[in-house]
Amino acid sequence: MGFGDYPKEYNPAVHGPYDPARYYGKPDTPFGQVKLSEIGSWFARRNKSPSAFMGACSRAWWRWQHKYVQPKKVGMAPFFQLLVGSMTFFYVINYGKMKGMDQLRGFESSPNIPVADSSNPPK
Repeated sequence: MGFGDYPKEYNPAVHGPYDPARYYGKPDTPFGQVKLSEIGSWFARRNKSPSAFMGACSRAWWRWQHKYVQPKKVGMAPFFQLLVGSMTFFYVINYGKMKGMDQLRGFESSPNIPVADSSNPPK
């Protein structure tokens, strides 16, 4: 499948209009219905190629679009979801820079504020 092509499993005579949020391959057991003893064989049946991963990401994107962004009456949910997602993303990528900062440990470790020593009371 090249860039911009339909999936090879898609047949317009059978499936009707193309929906980018639908998987046109052979149906399999949904993950929520897989028993613990069958998880290994279920993962073995998955297509693990980069194009399959990108197809799954594309379907997830379009399902999110159809559910939250493109209905006639759109609420605030997609905006808050993008806000929380971007806040989480930027927190994760900046965590290494923030974890050593004094603001996270409190004022007692700040070099500019003297800390009272309980072993030597003032005279």
